[in-house]
Amino acid sequence: MTMRVLHLGFEDPRMPGAGGGSVRTHEINSRLAAKGFDVTVLTTRYPGWEARVQDRVRYIPIGIGTGKNRLTRLLGYVVRLPWEVRKRRSAADLVVEDFFAPFATMAAPLWTRRPTIGIVQWLHARDKARQYKLPLHWVERWGVRKHRRLISVSQGIADNLRAYNPNVHVDVIGNGVDPAAWKPEPKLGRDILFLGRLEFGHKGLDLLLEAWAQCSERIDANLLIAGTGHDEAKLREAIRKSGLEGRIRMLGWLSGDRKFQALSDARLVVVPSRHETFGLVAIDALATGTPVIAFDIPCLRDVVPRGAGWLVDAFDINAFADEMALRYVDPGLRTAALTGREFAAGYNWDALADLQAKSYRDSLMALGPAGSEAMHSGGREGA
Repeated sequence: MTMRVLHLGFEDPRMPGAGGGSVRTHEINSRLAAKGFDVTVLTTRYPGWEARVQDRVRYIPIGIGTGKNRLTRLLGYVVRLPWEVRKRRSAADLVVEDFFAPFATMAAPLWTRRPTIGIVQWLHARDKARQYKLPLHWVERWGVRKHRRLISVSQGIADNLRAYNPNVHVDVIGNGVDPAAWKPEPKLGRDILFLGRLEFGHKGLDLLLEAWAQCSERIDANLLIAGTGHDEAKLREAIRKSGLEGRIRMLGWLSGDRKFQALSDARLVVVPSRHETFGLVAIDALATGTPVIAFDIPCLRDVVPRGAGWLVDAFDINAFADEMALRYVDPGLRTAALTGREFAAGYNWDALADLQAKSYRDSLMALGPAGSEAMHSGGREGA
């Protein structure tokens, strides 16, 4: 029997600067499609967007105009999404709402008129509320209470969801490692690498620059920064003002084999984030055989195990600087690399896709006759 899934995915994995959430969406959906699921993903528009079928998954960017910046992408998606869902819902057995910044959820169960579940990789509306001085966390809390079933990528997020909505059912299904991460041969690299979206607040780039300024003279290497994001110009200016232009290299956006080669070539990978949804970069780094230094925060402490990396007291810049200097010359780096690869091997996309398929089927049964009777052998509309 075919299950037709309409996935409100928000971010397209092909969009430059796309985060780990879109990677997860595609890795899971492509495996579900290979199992016979019929999957359509609605995403934001961005310059160069195109509707396409990729690995049997149908991608349809929606919005207004070309989506030249974050604001127009967000507004275009929010405005168009209910209408686009209405156009396609008769061809969907299950609607899946990805939570997204800045307010997490559009409370999709209220208006899809189909069995609807949420996938929660992000639950930081309170931080965005402080950033934008808007009550975004109220929207988040209200939206979570409208869902009956959710999938969370971590236990910490699941606990927060249940605190918002004690009656919600939450399946915890984490993220996996791209098989391409295993291609590079592990080695003891030279430089220290940051890889991710270029955001000061979320990703802690300001904290990293301060720490690097303190320890760079003790380390015979450069700090490499790979990624793109809305704070790129701000970051370049901060580097210029710090006087560290000769010790920091910007690599731009890396993906696929180039990303994993960069992770493998590094001696250490640093994750100075103030908050994370899962910590996919950390897992990817461990899979390539590169140990990780990160702040001790929820989610990251689950994916940076003792022996494969090191956790520093949250946002302690001095301690982060000292840890980079200490671990750079640590004679146990090769052992840490082996431990990390063994740990990362447990994050398998095929197994995770099986868990998500089961969660979808269970959700259809739990959400009532309209869901359980909708499955059939085919059909689509509105693509």
